[in-house]
Amino acid sequence: MKNTDTAKIKNIVLAGQSGCGKTALAEALLYRAGVIDRIGKAADGNTVCDYDPEEIKRTASINLALTNFEYGGFKINLIDTPGSLDFAAAANEGMFAGDTVIICVSAKSGVHVGTVKAFNAAKKLGKHVLFAVTKIDDPNQDFYATLQSLKDAFGASVCPVIVPEIVNNQFKSLVHLGRMKSYTYDKKGASVAADAAGIVLSEKEGITADSLLDSLSEAVAETDDALMEKFFEGEPFTQEEISHGIHEAMRTGRAMPVFTVSCTNPAGCDLLLEFLKYMPDPTNAEPLKATDKDGKELELKVDADAPLSAFVFRTVADPFVGKMSFLKVLSGTLTADKELVNATTGATERIGKLYTMLGKKQTEVSAAAAGDIVVATKIAANTCDTLCAPERVIAYAPIAYPNPTYRMAVKATAQGDEAKISNGLQRLLEEDKALSYTLDTTTKEQVLAGLGDQHLDVVKAKLKSKFGVDVVLEEPKIAYRETIRKKTDKVQGRHKKQSGGHGQFGDVWIEFEPTDSDSLVFEEKIFGGAVPKNFFPAIEKGLQESVKKGVLAGCPVVGIKATLLDGSYHPVDSSEMAFKIAASLAFKEGMKQANPILLEPIGSLKVTIPDGKTGDVMGDLNKRRGRVLGMEPAGDGMTVIQAEAPVREMHDFTMYLRQVAKGMGEYTFEFLRYEPLPANLLDEVIASVKSGSEDDE
Repeated sequence: MKNTDTAKIKNIVLAGQSGCGKTALAEALLYRAGVIDRIGKAADGNTVCDYDPEEIKRTASINLALTNFEYGGFKINLIDTPGSLDFAAAANEGMFAGDTVIICVSAKSGVHVGTVKAFNAAKKLGKHVLFAVTKIDDPNQDFYATLQSLKDAFGASVCPVIVPEIVNNQFKSLVHLGRMKSYTYDKKGASVAADAAGIVLSEKEGITADSLLDSLSEAVAETDDALMEKFFEGEPFTQEEISHGIHEAMRTGRAMPVFTVSCTNPAGCDLLLEFLKYMPDPTNAEPLKATDKDGKELELKVDADAPLSAFVFRTVADPFVGKMSFLKVLSGTLTADKELVNATTGATERIGKLYTMLGKKQTEVSAAAAGDIVVATKIAANTCDTLCAPERVIAYAPIAYPNPTYRMAVKATAQGDEAKISNGLQRLLEEDKALSYTLDTTTKEQVLAGLGDQHLDVVKAKLKSKFGVDVVLEEPKIAYRETIRKKTDKVQGRHKKQSGGHGQFGDVWIEFEPTDSDSLVFEEKIFGGAVPKNFFPAIEKGLQESVKKGVLAGCPVVGIKATLLDGSYHPVDSSEMAFKIAASLAFKEGMKQANPILLEPIGSLKVTIPDGKTGDVMGDLNKRRGRVLGMEPAGDGMTVIQAEAPVREMHDFTMYLRQVAKGMGEYTFEFLRYEPLPANLLDEVIASVKSGSEDDE
């Protein structure tokens, strides 16, 4: 494909609820544009955009896919994004790269949470929005109910442009309201046009093409004062005025057009492609926030004449090709073999080859203009890094990602694969910014956090397919602690062993008491040299090693102070080892006398939830032994609940919240402090901790 001027580039994102037909629409548009010679199906695993083995296996999108083609003198970069909440990171990256968002809505199922979330994300980023109603040829479709639900959800600016004629509940033709023409399609997508005046679009609702033209005319009138005056005077618009008004409303974002498509014929895709030419080019997109090398905040628009800058909006860790960096050029012209500055890290990056993508197919290009999207391979830059010319070093604001809250421990099925797990996850972390990976130093577990069970299941599958390591995912262990509640009298620890030659002798008297410190506090109050000073470090070391495992469940001990008061030694048999053992014996006895208890971790919880679901969530938190601290309105029908809850009870909260809020809730949960475990749970927890320790052995 030849290099394209910025004004001739259209970056289009397909977004919406999972299963609404985004990938099918991409396939139909590619077919209608002549890029492919047959329409693939997700169920058959042969679509351009769903080419990952996991996508083929699951018959659903899990990654962002980039395609491009020429149509009507324009270059269209078409970005297919997943609709599942588990793969929202890829959807966010697609939203950044696109300038216009086509939100797909199924005529069979209507507006869903994914529809609303896609709309909110697009509007937050200042993207232009249009709706494509899919699955119009499904026998259970109800287009006009879907259209009404779009208006109810997103307001009067929802404007029908291409609508279906439904006869006996079956899709018959598509009506272009701007032209007042109906189009009947054959199986290959070829159409026959006819006059649409007087057509009854839906006998059930009594909707006609003329009645919908009135609402379209109102949207057209909003684009021009003269047209508004003409509208109020009741004068009909000419076809030229309607056509110009629709395009102007789309360009300015004053209206959100609704198109109807069938992805099987593909009916309506020709009309949709024609309209895409009128969507804004990258220079008309919302300015992007950036900072210069001095930290000054800037707002920059896409500019072909400014010094070069490009943003890495996605990374793919391919074990065969290497690292693939998806770049959106935001100013200047990017060429192969270019040396740039990574404004995020300060390092120098040399761009090798550049490619455009058609799903997994790569086509090498020599350059990319401002506003275009290309892929560079084998560069060190990571997602959200900015690459720029040395004469203007700027860094664009990073993409916002959802917080990974669903945590699972990762364990190798074969011994010795732990290093493979770590290396594989580090590579996957490069491509998935909604994934986190930590090593819990207390439980010695590798903990993976993502957006849900599907998300982590895909990570597990990728570890096997890309990096050759089998893992199992288990509920993470809780990092319990032990402490004491009362001060002891001085406790003796005496170690004496005689086995021929030099023996072993160490004798200490230690007092234990609670303290606020998380680590052991050691003091000595020895008088008269009962224990020589050179043995004090050994005694402290014996205690430090002892607090690693308490007497209740073998958990680390915190909040304890040990004071060495007395003891005795043998001039020949005493040694550092003997006093170290004596200290550990004193510790075990002292813990028994000091009323030991288990402590559990408590987290600070902040839940954002639809107003109507606050009662459900508060009731659930009570069942989880949570304490609600307060609520406050967050706007847009949402409420923020502040609470505290035990970590032990929160493992499945991600999945609960998704179910009860239908995907509209989100939360953060951070460690706050330790509190005593309720007595009624003590035996159960001790048994589970000891069982887990035995399994590890």
